[in-house]
Amino acid sequence: MIAPILAALLALQVPADTVVLPPLTVTATRQTTSLFAVPLAVTQLKKADLFGKTGYGLDDALALVPGVVAQSRYGNQDVRITIRGYGARGAGDRSNAGTTRGIRVLLDGFPETEPDGRTSFDGIDLAAAHAIEVVRSNASAVWGNAAGGVVSISTLPDAGDPRVTLEPMAGSFGLRRVTARSGLGLGGGGIVGVSFIRSAADGWRAHSASRRSLLNISLLAPVAERTHIGVYAVGSDNTFRIPGSLTAAQVAADPRQANATYVMRDERRENRVARLGLTLDHQARGVGLGAMLYINPKALQRSERGTFRDFTRYHLGGNGTARIATPFSATVRGTLLVGADYALQDGPALFYDLTLQGTRDTTLRDNKSEGARNIGVFVTEELSLGSGDRWNVAVGARYDDITYDYRDHIKPSLNARRSFTGVTPKIGVTYRLTPQHSVYASVGGGIEVPAGNETDPVSTFGQDTVTAINPLLSPIRSTTYEIGTKRAWTLGESSFIRDVSYDVALYHTAVRDEIVPYRGGQFYFAAGRVRRRGAELGARIATRGGVSLQAALTWTDHRYTRYVVDSVHYGSPGAFADYSGNRVVGVPAFTGAFALDVMPAAVKPLRVRIGVETMSSFFADDANQVEVPAFRTANLTIGTDNPVALSSGLGVNAFVTVHNLFDRRYIASAFLNPDVVAGEPVAFEPGLPRNVVVGVSFLAR
Repeated sequence: MIAPILAALLALQVPADTVVLPPLTVTATRQTTSLFAVPLAVTQLKKADLFGKTGYGLDDALALVPGVVAQSRYGNQDVRITIRGYGARGAGDRSNAGTTRGIRVLLDGFPETEPDGRTSFDGIDLAAAHAIEVVRSNASAVWGNAAGGVVSISTLPDAGDPRVTLEPMAGSFGLRRVTARSGLGLGGGGIVGVSFIRSAADGWRAHSASRRSLLNISLLAPVAERTHIGVYAVGSDNTFRIPGSLTAAQVAADPRQANATYVMRDERRENRVARLGLTLDHQARGVGLGAMLYINPKALQRSERGTFRDFTRYHLGGNGTARIATPFSATVRGTLLVGADYALQDGPALFYDLTLQGTRDTTLRDNKSEGARNIGVFVTEELSLGSGDRWNVAVGARYDDITYDYRDHIKPSLNARRSFTGVTPKIGVTYRLTPQHSVYASVGGGIEVPAGNETDPVSTFGQDTVTAINPLLSPIRSTTYEIGTKRAWTLGESSFIRDVSYDVALYHTAVRDEIVPYRGGQFYFAAGRVRRRGAELGARIATRGGVSLQAALTWTDHRYTRYVVDSVHYGSPGAFADYSGNRVVGVPAFTGAFALDVMPAAVKPLRVRIGVETMSSFFADDANQVEVPAFRTANLTIGTDNPVALSSGLGVNAFVTVHNLFDRRYIASAFLNPDVVAGEPVAFEPGLPRNVVVGVSFLAR
């Protein structure tokens, strides 16, 4: 079915009066490259794409990105992100609230992802975002561990942005939010941006209130003719409570209720994080040099599984890159990219008893330090061949050494140190039929080491031989084969269609040692082998009458090809379950999102957007017995596309968004391989009913 569609898209002819578009470039590949020369699936989002969004969680930006499943658990920043199956296991009870894994997230080029592959969203808010790039292809050969996909967010404002913006917002279930933002051009290509965001929500479900304050400062300034320095600072104070998962019967009776155990323990996260980062970029004839340094202190407190946990961590690191362009001949040009990354996170973790009120008791139960270090070196050679650079070939590899060093200050016998190493190669070929139309094919490796909470086993009834690092886990290794095509063009004045763009990608990934959670995410083990394959289509059509349609469609078939396990048969020596052939947990077979925008010229600057999101059912357990039902929701936004002038230099924008327009009941997310209580899996997290958000923006230039 997919092959005929791909052939038809390639066969489409460009009209004679087609307009050549400005070049589109991407940077999430670690160098500025044409979107149509990169042998990867990449989606770009601009500020205008966030029209009518609450912006509290990153899921608001990713709905129209094919290949991505972004689930908002409770309507705030607690979001789960899966890209082509990577990150799916970040669902469950153990340290999974407010984090994702397997996906690398960057903020202004600095890693939000920790050395062990986990990412929290304390410092990310869409109100501060000006551009987002999503690399849907496995990028381990460039970014290393936990780069099954990349989400790169930039907070630097554009030169034409308003100098000052004030955005109050209010919505259902006690949503209150205010954003103050300022940007200023400095000359010589320099720019500075500052934003402060204060968000709070009472939450729809019981025990799901949240609040966050976030300050973001970004500065890019020239210090010489070809040299720029960047200074980036972010600080966040983030608190949210966790209602937990429910049984199907509890959802049917009262989806607003919280898990009673979570309420009793007052399960919550209180995170205070900051980061200061510096960048240096120098461009000379044929040579580009870049360097980055950052320090990221964290104070994290949480009530979790019967203990109060107090973490004091520092995350620091940096990188250096060199980009060397070499003209081999009139028709052959090469670009060599070499670089190295270093990241270290360490610090004490104190575990206390929990009082009946869910606060910290005085009894210290555990005192340990959890260190994770990631060192990586990489090299990529890109060759542009032929007249007009029609052929592009990229070859590269990366070596990573991820080391865990756990020290228990109460029971030193548990101390452990373990390193995971590996080389991930890649090769990709792109052929450009026109400057804005290309086809590509690539083969690349992937590596993802177990995250810190996955390596730290828990004793069960004193039966386990426990060390601080699970000796049974190995890195997830994968090989991905991918083909695709991208195209964008603007038609002439005589055409009703103004512009069209699309990208299609087909992939097949073979995975070894897939890590799977069980017992609600309290334990992890390597499940064996998995086969992932899928097809993705992203498309946009805009007319000259002010109507545009966007679509993102994804089909997947992710299955365990070899998976035999005994952990489901407690007290039955020699009994095994064979899940080979079953669908991988947490990954729906189909997702789709559509957005119809109507901007009639007669009522400018009014903009109406109708959005539909749909997801097929998926399984929450490896046995494929616990099914999360399919759903379809619709959203409606009415607002202004451009500011309405109030006076000279002062304008206002406004919008009203109705989420879940038809008030459908649905399950937003689920615990994977959940606990079973009285024969019922405690798996389901209900999605929000109909809710309304109203926002106003005052802009001064």
